[in-house]
Amino acid sequence: MPSQLIERGPHGPVAKRQRLNRADAPRTTRRASKLFSPFRTIGLVSSTAVPFTSVPLGGKTFQITTSVGRCLQTYDLKRGLGLIFLTRPQTPADITATLAWREFVFATWGGEGTQPGFWVFKRGRQVAELDVPADLEEPIKQILIFGTWIVGCCSTRIEVWKSGTYEHYTTLYPTAAPKDGNELTGGITNMPTYLNKIFAGRKDGAIEIWNVSSGKLVFTIMPPAADCGAVTVLQPSPALSLMAIAYSKGPLIIHDVRTDKTIINLDGGNSPITSISFRTDNLGAGEDGRTAGVMATAGPNNGDVTFWDLNKGGRVMGVLRGAHNPPSDAGATIGGGVSKVEFLWGQQVVVTSGLDNSLKTWIFDESPHSPIPRALHARSGHAAPVTKLLFLASDFDGADGGGKWLLSAGKDRSLWGWSLRNDSQSAELSQGNIRKKAKKLGLLASTLTNQSSTLEDLKAPEITCIAMSMNKEGGMGAHAGGGAIWQKEASRSKKPTDATASGATGWESVVTGHRQDSCARTWFWGRRKAGRWALETGDGGYVSSVAVSPCGNFAVVGSETGGIDTFNLQSGRHHQRYPCKLTKAQAKKIQLQLQLEAARAADQPRPGTYQLGLGRHRKSVTGVVVDQISQTVISCSLDGKIKFWNLERGALVYEFESDVGFTGLKYLASNDLIAVSCTDFSIKVLDTATKKLIRDIHGCTGPVNDFCFSNDGNWLVAASADCIIRVWDLATKHLIDAIRMETQCTALSFSATGQFLATTCEGEIGVNIWNNITLFKHVPTRHISESEIADMALPTASGEGGHGMLGGAFEEDDDVGNSPEAGAYDAIEDLDDRMMTMSMVPKSVLNGLQYIDEIRARNAPKEAPKKPEKAPFFLPGIDNTMPVTHVQDTKSTTAYERSRIMKLGPQTESPFTITLRAGSESGDYLPFLTHLSTLSPSTIDLSIRSLSPDPSNNEQVSFVRALTSRLSQNRDFDLVNVCLRRFLEIHSEDLQSAEMRAALGAWRDVAAQVKVGELASYGLGVLSFLRSAD
Repeated sequence: MPSQLIERGPHGPVAKRQRLNRADAPRTTRRASKLFSPFRTIGLVSSTAVPFTSVPLGGKTFQITTSVGRCLQTYDLKRGLGLIFLTRPQTPADITATLAWREFVFATWGGEGTQPGFWVFKRGRQVAELDVPADLEEPIKQILIFGTWIVGCCSTRIEVWKSGTYEHYTTLYPTAAPKDGNELTGGITNMPTYLNKIFAGRKDGAIEIWNVSSGKLVFTIMPPAADCGAVTVLQPSPALSLMAIAYSKGPLIIHDVRTDKTIINLDGGNSPITSISFRTDNLGAGEDGRTAGVMATAGPNNGDVTFWDLNKGGRVMGVLRGAHNPPSDAGATIGGGVSKVEFLWGQQVVVTSGLDNSLKTWIFDESPHSPIPRALHARSGHAAPVTKLLFLASDFDGADGGGKWLLSAGKDRSLWGWSLRNDSQSAELSQGNIRKKAKKLGLLASTLTNQSSTLEDLKAPEITCIAMSMNKEGGMGAHAGGGAIWQKEASRSKKPTDATASGATGWESVVTGHRQDSCARTWFWGRRKAGRWALETGDGGYVSSVAVSPCGNFAVVGSETGGIDTFNLQSGRHHQRYPCKLTKAQAKKIQLQLQLEAARAADQPRPGTYQLGLGRHRKSVTGVVVDQISQTVISCSLDGKIKFWNLERGALVYEFESDVGFTGLKYLASNDLIAVSCTDFSIKVLDTATKKLIRDIHGCTGPVNDFCFSNDGNWLVAASADCIIRVWDLATKHLIDAIRMETQCTALSFSATGQFLATTCEGEIGVNIWNNITLFKHVPTRHISESEIADMALPTASGEGGHGMLGGAFEEDDDVGNSPEAGAYDAIEDLDDRMMTMSMVPKSVLNGLQYIDEIRARNAPKEAPKKPEKAPFFLPGIDNTMPVTHVQDTKSTTAYERSRIMKLGPQTESPFTITLRAGSESGDYLPFLTHLSTLSPSTIDLSIRSLSPDPSNNEQVSFVRALTSRLSQNRDFDLVNVCLRRFLEIHSEDLQSAEMRAALGAWRDVAAQVKVGELASYGLGVLSFLRSAD
């Protein structure tokens, strides 16, 4: 609980702790999912417009803190921007301002019509909370700490606290002005040697100087002209009394505060400047770069950073073009622009953060001198909402357990590979040197906003489908060829390609389809870069679906006009078309056959026979897969047909037709099942071996956005437009879990190990990771109703409220097994008494009983116990410290207890013996077998050994009859067989009596009936398979 996380602040008790409990209260009323628990959100670096904050650490490194909504992330510069802290608990509302000061990070949150909050974090943990005035109902946009003061700037007021006690001191209100001219648009700052003074920039262009100690307005700096516009940013320079001031309509000035005179006038251009920083290592300016006076400016309307030399009146020294993605012309879905630029104190390193969800560092070269820095480090993620997810089937890099890597595609035209174990390994798959291409096209020669094309246009179109196979993945050593990326077959050299290099090292393993593009593209996963081939559809239609064969040799591309083509990934050559292209002789032969059939009024061809060259889909191919032996291509289409094609010949093998269209296709290789989503919001499951429909699942009330099988094939998980993720059990077709979200889930994927479920929601740039609870504890999978749909909060970037992989194993769910619904589920009988069922005894118990002799032999000591070594001379021996009288008393007591126990022995019987005797007398062995299933392997072994062969009460015969009775009921097949095997191993010498022979003969007769039934079922199954394959 939050109240347990924070006990005392650095200067006394934490104020207003009750607000934490009030904020967390609504979460406790939410119904949790039975199968999944939130883990964390990945892919967020600087996802909001809140500027980053930095602080030096020990003179050796810097820590940079960014905001990702309700959580702060701290990166270490020396570790290459490695993530070191995540703040917990997360704030009740979105963070609006941050500031790192000494070892603390201050953050404000909320305020949009409600009272904001002000928290203090240390090493990722909340340690204090500042008291906020009760009448404050607007967000705090900036935090400033100097001397003994903490100052928070809002739009219409300034709040002041004491930094020693975190006590609220006063509130400052700007002087009134017409047309909201007193709005604080330029934030606040302070200057060295100006004691207790702050400077506040206003909307009317004026700058007010306030004394926070006395609460009085000291002076007002008027704008240089009436048409300058609002103040956008204030930044003191390293020179005393000089301040840089930027205005919304372009002017950028260096002002002497002491004399109230403008020293330098600069033209900031048409784009407003919102961030200014000065270089403080006394280098960088001048022709040789050995003079002080460098200033950097940036704004949110483009991705450029401008560097100024302020010597001799000031001039533009250089422009870092495309430091961050510019705002996209596609609307607000793709973020861009620079939110802050800052020179690190005393360093030649500049840090920038952008609205494209990225944080970057740049460094200036001293020799030779360069006015523009080069890239040093970068951390980033998707700049637009994620649309597609795909877990790698296996970890090619040898990581234990698999399930480590996740592929994601977004509307920002990027493809990312995320590591769930080490964030620093996550990276975007390169699409070539975009900046070099832009420079050749002249996009970096002038302001990007004046161009008809942007950096975004140089990337491949938005990815709409992903497929991969790791079988031919060559890792970092894969041969990438010497040519350009994404070569079309028509533009390649006609000379035969040398496949020796790629055959030895592997080739591309990822294929993607793109929006309104007729080419699918290949990627090298191991090298994290674009591949060699662009695979064009044979009919010229846009790519609608892709697949890669399990062998890794072929890529399948489906088009919106109904065509399907396969390509060889090693050579990039076209392999086959579906249906295949006919030669003139074949076409004439088929035409003649059709004419003869029409003349004779012949019936339609019998099912299962299809003419070569026929069977093309009439509408868009919405899904394609290749079976696990790479012999059959399976496709589905909006025309309501699922077609099975021979991969080599291109001939149609079988066709499944429905009265609804199909919108998606998934394949489960382990069970040879396919699932297709339909236009009537249902999902159909087919067996590819028999070509039969085995499940028709309904329940979604909106179009199915995405769906997938679980790793073991037991579940089908689907996300629909009604904002609900549903999970069905394929064996029973029961809806066993459902999670309602605030927005639609647009994509999901299940890891190959079953540990994680990845989801992404509409409008979100992060990827939500969920834990699979059932890996570590038993969860009843009964059918649930609509009232039992879970209403859960999404995973957070900090992982707060989530569970680790083993978290579910140590939780106790009171409602599991105790609720009326759970009890009703446990009481369900078998579907048919003739069905053989297994017991609920864990497999470890059965294996332990079956191999108990081997286990004991393995655990036996390898050598006899050794006599303890003689103690040193300064320590008394054990024999000398123990009185002889005490030993004699112990021996006598032990003998007395032994005799007492021996006397009581015949009168004491175990529950095993009691229930066995009762079952022998009544003929009902169910209580005995129920008790037997609860015992441990060693207890069962000891109980079997203790069975008495006394003719008056032969417990051994009763035990065999109990097992025979259970086997005749087709129950607990595994338990009774293991117990009988152990009985025969132990009592093999006591099987000569006539009564025992009769009991074992009855067992043999029952077991023979079971064996005959198994053979008959096997024969019927083989005949059914041969009949369907004919």
